[in-house]
Amino acid sequence: MKAVCIFLAEGFEESEALLPLDIMRRGGLSVKTVSVTGNRTVAGAHAVPVVADMLFEDLKEDDVEMVVLPGGLPGAANLDAHAGLGKLIMDFASANKPLAAICAAPMVYGKRGLLKGKKATCYPGFDKYLEGAEYTGNMVEACDNFILGKGPAAAAEFGFALLAKLAGESKAQEVKSGMLFA
Repeated sequence: MKAVCIFLAEGFEESEALLPLDIMRRGGLSVKTVSVTGNRTVAGAHAVPVVADMLFEDLKEDDVEMVVLPGGLPGAANLDAHAGLGKLIMDFASANKPLAAICAAPMVYGKRGLLKGKKATCYPGFDKYLEGAEYTGNMVEACDNFILGKGPAAAAEFGFALLAKLAGESKAQEVKSGMLFA
């Protein structure tokens, strides 16, 4: 069964991975956390250990519905350096499949030239990596097959945008209401 895959590297921003994960699962989506470290337990930027659902080595590309990259440092840089994830991203981009990233992680797409001519957002200062993109500074930016978030404060809005993309706006509103988001 296809799943939204949230990729975890050492130093990922915990809130940017776990809040969108929670929102999407509440909305009925299949969501898997995938470690790119070779170990299922991955330490976040604030030393919170998270046990991933699976290892990157066990992932089949056909089973991935959407790629989601949380930010955090050095997490985003570690994701950017992972060759297998880089290939998956390029395959998704060439097929116009959904790609998402938040905080520092949009640089992974920007450095590959995937955001050229698109509106984009990221953590302030990382816009220098958004090669050819129009930086908006918005909390969430959706353009074509990309959904990007600005930073930790955007984690919930980012999660609801991902849910709306895959399950529809009414499902996102239902979950938002149930979680008491105004």
